[in-house]
Amino acid sequence: MQRPSLVASDVDGTLLTPLGRVSPRTADLVGRVLAADVPFVLATGRPPRWVPDVAAAAGLTGYAVCSNGAVLYDIGADRVVSAELLTPEQLADLAAVLDEALPGCALASERVGESALRPAEAEFIADEHYLHPWDEGAQPLPGHQRAQLLAKPAVKLLVRHSAMTSDEMARAAGPLVGDSVALTWSTNEGLLEFAAPGVTKASGLAAVADLLGVPASGVLAFGDMPNDVPMLTWAGHGVAMANAHEDALAAADEVTAANSEDGVALVLERWF
Repeated sequence: MQRPSLVASDVDGTLLTPLGRVSPRTADLVGRVLAADVPFVLATGRPPRWVPDVAAAAGLTGYAVCSNGAVLYDIGADRVVSAELLTPEQLADLAAVLDEALPGCALASERVGESALRPAEAEFIADEHYLHPWDEGAQPLPGHQRAQLLAKPAVKLLVRHSAMTSDEMARAAGPLVGDSVALTWSTNEGLLEFAAPGVTKASGLAAVADLLGVPASGVLAFGDMPNDVPMLTWAGHGVAMANAHEDALAAADEVTAANSEDGVALVLERWF
């Protein structure tokens, strides 16, 4: 492609090193992209509250597509611009299906307020036996109170199963869920993520591109997991990391080096 008019990148496994950092080389390239007046958008499964630290390390103050496309977040203003929500009714129906498809599973609900840095209330609520795959601990509920978890609209419902991979969980739950919700996953460590129907990183990134007046053909996107596949196929040029899931590798127009080898920077150096 010609020099992109917008660059979008997944965070974990893509922009960040395996140690969870933005390498100096990658930070330098992000700076060059911005200096060329080309927007650089984070497109992540992370909720808004997990974005500011990464944005600061990368020198970003623009938009971020969060929660796999369910939330559009303005980093510099610390403002949630829009959110696509699962209703309590959808959450309850989905929970019943997941209990049937994945006996012994644990659920967690991801909510969102108007600000990432100043939340008005708890935004992550989980079953008491839910084990978080990342560093931030869940807020466990007392036993037999899952109704609280499902009581308010959420941008994402997460399900964990300690004895299964995410791929295995998707094969078991996917046929029962159908297209009633959007199903994806960002790690293969026994976690599935559900959003409102039609919500993907592609839909979220398309909303940002529309705001900035950039066509899909002008977008360069990087990713590594199944939740990146819609974005990689929607963008004018989709790039998967060498460390990517097989689905992302198959969807991409190009495969770059692994996140441990500055794969994002390697591609950006062609134009910036």
